[in-house]
Amino acid sequence: AVYMCEVERHSPQVFQNQDKENLGHLKDPLPAAVGVTYELCAGIVDKPGLSIEEIACEEVLEECGYCVPAADLRKITSYRSGVGLTGSRHTIFYAEVTDQMKTGEGGGQPEEGELIQVVEIPLEDSMKFAFDESLPKTPGVILGFIWFQNNIAPNLPKK
Repeated sequence: AVYMCEVERHSPQVFQNQDKENLGHLKDPLPAAVGVTYELCAGIVDKPGLSIEEIACEEVLEECGYCVPAADLRKITSYRSGVGLTGSRHTIFYAEVTDQMKTGEGGGQPEEGELIQVVEIPLEDSMKFAFDESLPKTPGVILGFIWFQNNIAPNLPKK
Protein backbone atom coordinates (compact mmCIF):
# COMPACT_ATOMS: atom_id res chain seq x y z
CA ALA A 1 0.00 0.00 0.00
CA VAL A 2 2.84 2.41 0.83
CA TYR A 3 4.50 1.66 -2.51
CA MET A 4 1.26 2.26 -4.42
CA CYS A 5 0.71 5.58 -2.63
CA GLU A 6 4.18 6.65 -3.75
CA VAL A 7 3.44 5.52 -7.32
CA GLU A 8 0.26 7.58 -7.29
CA ARG A 9 2.14 10.60 -5.89
CA HIS A 10 4.91 10.36 -8.49
CA SER A 11 2.85 9.12 -11.47
CA PRO A 12 -0.83 10.00 -10.97
CA GLN A 13 -1.52 9.36 -14.66
CA VAL A 14 -1.14 5.62 -14.02
CA PHE A 15 -4.41 5.65 -12.05
CA GLN A 16 -6.39 8.04 -14.25
CA ASN A 17 -9.19 6.51 -16.29
CA GLN A 18 -8.21 3.00 -15.26
CA ASP A 19 -10.25 0.33 -13.53
CA LYS A 20 -8.84 -1.93 -10.82
CA GLU A 21 -8.36 -4.81 -13.26
CA ASN A 22 -6.47 -2.79 -15.87
CA LEU A 23 -4.04 -0.35 -14.27
CA GLY A 24 -1.72 1.65 -16.44
CA HIS A 25 1.90 0.68 -16.94
CA LEU A 26 4.81 2.36 -15.16
CA LYS A 27 7.46 3.30 -17.70
CA ASP A 28 9.96 4.07 -14.95
CA PRO A 29 9.04 1.99 -11.87
CA LEU A 30 10.04 3.37 -8.50
CA PRO A 31 12.59 1.39 -6.52
CA ALA A 32 11.04 -1.16 -4.18
CA ALA A 33 12.59 0.66 -1.22
CA VAL A 34 9.92 3.38 -1.41
CA GLY A 35 7.45 0.78 -0.09
CA VAL A 36 9.56 -0.21 2.90
CA THR A 37 8.43 0.97 6.33
CA TYR A 38 9.62 0.65 9.91
CA GLU A 39 7.09 -1.32 11.93
CA LEU A 40 6.73 -3.15 15.19
CA CYS A 41 6.69 -6.92 15.09
CA ALA A 42 3.03 -7.77 14.41
CA GLY A 43 0.55 -10.40 13.38
CA ILE A 44 -3.10 -11.17 12.93
CA VAL A 45 -5.03 -12.74 15.80
CA ASP A 46 -6.45 -15.64 13.80
CA LYS A 47 -5.52 -18.79 15.70
CA PRO A 48 -8.41 -20.14 17.78
CA GLY A 49 -7.22 -21.73 20.97
CA LEU A 50 -4.18 -19.48 21.33
CA SER A 51 -4.13 -16.42 23.56
CA ILE A 52 -3.13 -13.07 22.13
CA GLU A 53 0.10 -13.40 24.12
CA GLU A 54 0.88 -16.80 22.59
CA ILE A 55 0.25 -15.42 19.11
CA ALA A 56 2.52 -12.46 19.89
CA CYS A 57 5.30 -14.86 20.95
CA GLU A 58 4.92 -16.82 17.70
CA GLU A 59 5.21 -13.58 15.71
CA VAL A 60 8.35 -12.49 17.61
CA LEU A 61 9.96 -15.84 16.77
CA GLU A 62 8.83 -15.82 13.13
CA GLU A 63 9.70 -12.20 12.41
CA CYS A 64 12.60 -11.47 14.74
CA GLY A 65 14.03 -14.87 15.66
CA TYR A 66 13.67 -14.54 19.45
CA CYS A 67 11.96 -17.12 21.67
CA VAL A 68 10.04 -15.07 24.22
CA PRO A 69 7.87 -16.82 26.84
CA ALA A 70 4.31 -15.46 27.00
CA ALA A 71 4.81 -14.76 30.72
CA ASP A 72 7.59 -12.30 29.81
CA LEU A 73 5.28 -10.07 27.77
CA ARG A 74 4.09 -6.85 29.36
CA LYS A 75 0.93 -5.36 27.88
CA ILE A 76 1.35 -1.67 27.11
CA THR A 77 -2.10 -0.87 25.68
CA SER A 78 -4.69 -1.63 23.04
CA TYR A 79 -5.99 0.92 20.56
CA ARG A 80 -7.93 1.23 17.32
CA SER A 81 -6.26 2.01 14.02
CA GLY A 82 -7.65 2.72 10.57
CA VAL A 83 -10.89 3.83 12.20
CA GLY A 84 -12.26 5.18 8.91
CA LEU A 85 -11.50 1.99 6.98
CA THR A 86 -10.98 -1.15 9.03
CA GLY A 87 -11.31 -0.25 12.70
CA SER A 88 -8.49 -2.68 13.51
CA ARG A 89 -7.70 -3.32 17.15
CA HIS A 90 -3.99 -3.34 17.99
CA THR A 91 -2.44 -4.52 21.24
CA ILE A 92 1.15 -3.58 21.98
CA PHE A 93 3.34 -5.68 24.25
CA TYR A 94 6.82 -5.02 25.60
CA ALA A 95 9.42 -7.75 26.05
CA GLU A 96 13.10 -7.62 26.78
CA VAL A 97 15.24 -9.97 24.71
CA THR A 98 18.80 -11.20 25.10
CA ASP A 99 21.24 -12.80 22.71
CA GLN A 100 20.55 -16.12 24.45
CA MET A 101 16.89 -15.90 23.37
CA LYS A 102 17.87 -15.75 19.69
CA THR A 103 16.88 -19.16 18.30
CA GLY A 104 16.07 -18.43 14.68
CA GLU A 105 16.80 -16.18 11.74
CA GLY A 106 13.53 -14.27 11.81
CA GLY A 107 12.63 -12.44 8.64
CA GLY A 108 8.99 -13.48 8.45
CA GLN A 109 7.34 -15.63 5.80
CA PRO A 110 8.53 -14.68 2.30
CA GLU A 111 5.76 -16.81 0.78
CA GLU A 112 3.30 -14.46 2.51
CA GLY A 113 5.03 -11.41 1.05
CA GLU A 114 6.97 -10.61 4.22
CA LEU A 115 10.42 -9.08 3.86
CA ILE A 116 11.54 -8.35 7.40
CA GLN A 117 14.86 -7.11 8.70
CA VAL A 118 15.29 -6.54 12.42
CA VAL A 119 16.59 -3.02 13.08
CA GLU A 120 18.24 -1.96 16.31
CA ILE A 121 18.01 1.73 17.22
CA PRO A 122 20.47 3.06 19.84
CA LEU A 123 18.63 4.37 22.88
CA GLU A 124 20.14 7.84 22.53
CA ASP A 125 18.79 8.06 18.94
CA SER A 126 15.34 6.62 19.61
CA MET A 127 13.28 9.80 19.87
CA LYS A 128 15.03 11.40 16.91
CA PHE A 129 14.22 8.23 14.93
CA ALA A 130 10.60 8.23 16.13
CA PHE A 131 9.94 11.75 14.86
CA ASP A 132 12.11 11.74 11.73
CA GLU A 133 9.48 12.19 9.01
CA SER A 134 11.89 11.01 6.33
CA LEU A 135 11.77 7.49 7.83
CA PRO A 136 8.35 5.98 7.06
CA LYS A 137 6.89 4.31 10.13
CA THR A 138 3.60 3.34 11.71
CA PRO A 139 2.04 5.25 14.63
CA GLY A 140 2.65 2.15 16.77
CA VAL A 141 6.40 2.63 16.39
CA ILE A 142 6.16 6.20 17.67
CA LEU A 143 3.87 5.14 20.52
CA GLY A 144 6.24 2.31 21.44
CA PHE A 145 9.26 4.61 21.56
CA ILE A 146 7.43 7.20 23.67
CA TRP A 147 6.19 4.50 26.06
CA PHE A 148 9.72 3.07 26.37
CA GLN A 149 11.24 6.49 27.05
CA ASN A 150 8.65 7.20 29.76
CA ASN A 151 8.51 3.79 31.42
CA ILE A 152 11.76 1.87 30.90
CA ALA A 153 14.56 4.29 30.00
CA PRO A 154 14.40 6.28 33.28
CA ASN A 155 15.16 3.08 35.21
CA LEU A 156 18.14 2.01 33.12
CA PRO A 157 21.65 2.40 34.57
CA LYS A 158 23.33 5.63 33.50
CA LYS A 159 26.50 5.32 31.40
